[in-house]
Amino acid sequence: MAAQSLIIIPFGQIQREILEFLRIELSQIFSFDVKIAKTEPIPQYAFDPKRRQYHSTRILEWLKNIPVTITRILGVVDLDLYVPELNFVFGEADVAHGVCIISLVRLRQEFYSLPKNENLFLERALKEAVHEIGHTYRLGHCRDTRCIMHFSNSLQDTDIKGPDFCPRCKVKLN
Repeated sequence: MAAQSLIIIPFGQIQREILEFLRIELSQIFSFDVKIAKTEPIPQYAFDPKRRQYHSTRILEWLKNIPVTITRILGVVDLDLYVPELNFVFGEADVAHGVCIISLVRLRQEFYSLPKNENLFLERALKEAVHEIGHTYRLGHCRDTRCIMHFSNSLQDTDIKGPDFCPRCKVKLN
């Protein structure tokens, strides 16, 4: 992979420890410079009051218009995201523009009235970030259920996945 860079843009209140964890881990996984930008306000125009969720594609549109020299952009929100054809999404990517977004809200055990598990939450956040960044490199969904690029329809799918690309996706990535 050529020299690349990534900027993480948090929207609203995101704990600094989560952002730092993602910065360090993504830097190691992708072998490129990762920076954390200033916090942006939550884009209220993306909110759908009927669904009580935020339309992820509308936030991606905002990210696409950032005038930066960074190769990739990862937005991080602690909001429930959706696209019209699905009940919710853990994340979404715009392949053509190298931007993606992940939502933390459904990655937490507490969302499902289960006991808090911070390590599991961070693992899930990292997996979703790597998955969406993988899409920005034109990687599609993989049939290998252990590959990070396998589609997650539920947290069970995310938990089964490994934190890495399968050999086939690694070849495509490089």
